Amino acid sequence: MISTALARELREAGLRWTPTSGDAFQIALPDFEGDQFTVSDMTIEAHDYPTGAVLGFNGTTEWALDSVALGAALWLPREDQLRELLRGTFRSLLRAVDTEGRVSYTVTVRIGEVDAAYSRDDPSEAYGVAVLALIRSAA
Repeated sequence: MISTALARELREAGLRWTPTSGDAFQIALPDFEGDQFTVSDMTIEAHDYPTGAVLGFNGTTEWALDSVALGAALWLPREDQLRELLRGTFRSLLRAVDTEGRVSYTVTVRIGEVDAAYSRDDPSEAYGVAVLALIRSAA
């Protein structure tokens, strides 16, 4: 799973989220720092209203929270979701181990006419920075 910092960067760059069952998120409010939630058809459901989307808590997970506006939720996309966002730009994911045993993952994408590589310690983070670069290149 990607870091909160990268998730914020993705949102600020323009990545939009339509919640579906299984999606992980954090509530971007001080009282919920570090808490992670999962959209579920039984406990946390996405509801669309004319005034905007909200995530409704169905009584069993957070006794003090009925719902939260989608804008206050920070999506933490999974590796497969990030890979899907890359679509046809995705070229490869490579795993490497250096001489000291540290593992890194490199995602290569085609942006315009150039292949660009993004390396991180975690494959989700590598996918995430590649998505971020793709979004920024389109702006």
